[in-house]
Amino acid sequence: MSVIALLTDFGYRDGFVGAVKGVIKSINSGAEIIDISHGIESFNILEGALVLNATYRYFPEKTVFVCVVDPGVGTERKPIAVETKKYYFVAPDNGILSLALKNEKVRAIYHISNERYLLERDTETFHGRDIFAPAAAYISKGVKLSQLGDMLRDYKRIKIPEVREDDGYVVGEIIMFDKFGNGITNISSLPEEFKDITVKNFKIKSK
Repeated sequence: MSVIALLTDFGYRDGFVGAVKGVIKSINSGAEIIDISHGIESFNILEGALVLNATYRYFPEKTVFVCVVDPGVGTERKPIAVETKKYYFVAPDNGILSLALKNEKVRAIYHISNERYLLERDTETFHGRDIFAPAAAYISKGVKLSQLGDMLRDYKRIKIPEVREDDGYVVGEIIMFDKFGNGITNISSLPEEFKDITVKNFKIKSK
């Protein structure tokens, strides 16, 4: 069974998520649709990238990830489909895929533009339904990415504050909090031995 995983900032109050799922099922009725999250803060690409990067590797190989956090909808940014060694990703080219793709072997990137694999659009503001959902559904049915449009050379990277060293300290930033209040930083690892962690006026001892 094909697995399609959804990550958006659509929320559940309106019918946006339902419409996306309806399009996918209309094209591939056998697809299994899994929600990663629809609670990403509106237009927060960094949060979407972090959540995707924290979750995608727990999915089975060949999963198609549909990632739509898109403040640039209706602009010149391209909708893209990416094939890696293990997965497929469908998203706006705005950086939301950059953290996950950094860990993956990217095989090909394509501009989703072939109208044959898109819905006829009555608006330019719902690409999740009209472009990304059908593209993902067709990929899950075995359509090659090369049929979706022209090949691209690269994808956009998101900017994350860089970690620096200052007088024996590793200095980073808390870049988001999860719903439980856990602070997620841009520091990927700590030295094997360190004395403490300082956050503003709070100090956390290592032992």
